[in-house]
Amino acid sequence: MRLILASFCLAGASACTQAAELSSTPIAEAAPPSATESVPAIDPPAAAEPVSGTPAPTRVSSAVDATRLKQNSGMTLQWIGWEERGPALVFEDPEGSYRLSGQQSGADGGRLAVYGAITEIGPGYFVLDGTIEITGTPDADRQCKADRLWRFEVTQGRKYYRMRTFEWCDYLTDYIDIYF
Repeated sequence: MRLILASFCLAGASACTQAAELSSTPIAEAAPPSATESVPAIDPPAAAEPVSGTPAPTRVSSAVDATRLKQNSGMTLQWIGWEERGPALVFEDPEGSYRLSGQQSGADGGRLAVYGAITEIGPGYFVLDGTIEITGTPDADRQCKADRLWRFEVTQGRKYYRMRTFEWCDYLTDYIDIYF
């Protein structure tokens, strides 16, 4: 299986105009793009747009966490599995706004999509102004989608940012993690 990842950037950002092709190799084994490659993104193309409109530059008070996000090693939703991470692409646009677009798909048809603008990056956390969608997992008829501010944090020395709103849809606890 091959995933075609369309690039997403603001109009006119020449560094982000090409498409990239990634294999189904787990993301932890994939090499990071070189400085000369364009930054790929995940469908849907509108994923670069934040919920609240045009974003301001991201407030960054932790360079360590900004680097961790840009160099992350993928994302997971526990209902789909922790064994094979889905891609989570983070880049900074020319105006200084960080964008996130990621997804994970399961063999049973379950899907996670996370996309939007990162408004703040601090020591051990970041805030996403965006959309989270979960479909078909853990139940085939489950449909969850919300547009809002989401906080992700590193807790207990873990090597990932975990979304801190656990029961945001139909009273099930969702663990969404972005690894560094």
